[in-house]
Amino acid sequence: MEDLILSLRGLSPWMVYAAVFGMAFIENLFPPSPSDLAIVFAGSLAALGEVSFAWVLVAATAGSTTGFVAMYGVGAWSGRRILERGRISFLPVEAVRKAEAWFARHGLWLIVANRFLAGTRAVVSFFAGMSHLPLPLTTLLCLLSALAWNAILVGAGYALGQNWERIGFYLTTYSQVITGAVVVVLLVLLGRMVVRNASRNGAGGKG
Repeated sequence: MEDLILSLRGLSPWMVYAAVFGMAFIENLFPPSPSDLAIVFAGSLAALGEVSFAWVLVAATAGSTTGFVAMYGVGAWSGRRILERGRISFLPVEAVRKAEAWFARHGLWLIVANRFLAGTRAVVSFFAGMSHLPLPLTTLLCLLSALAWNAILVGAGYALGQNWERIGFYLTTYSQVITGAVVVVLLVLLGRMVVRNASRNGAGGKG
């Protein structure tokens, strides 16, 4: 992975921008992806004068946003069929419907935090589409979230320069903590739902 990122140094500036765009785009469809670290490295190239800080930020934000919209489309067009046909066997259909209803009410807040939720970005965009959140507003919020997060990454790379690799440990730790916290919350919510359904079924059987 490090060799892949370092290979950006041998490319022309526009190829670097295209690579940053591509990695940020693909992360939304096939996570995990080294896009965050690649963006940091591109920021370090900007510090060396090899690329433009502004264009790296534009490429990263455009890739993040268009990738989000692409996964939104997958969720909107086929998300419900994928989940309700048992493709994910451990997730009950009722849980899917409740998650969709919850996301329809509160999902915009998750969109705002989307880029900061490393490891769950594809899931957020998928459920945003499945819940049919308003696409223009969702796209705008995603763009602002991506702009803020990518500005931090490019700025960190620019500040660290040739020592950009130092941030890799912190990005990895951050991603693990966030992903772990999200998984725990989801397991707790799913467990509560299963217990509640079991209690209802038990009460119905007694009746």
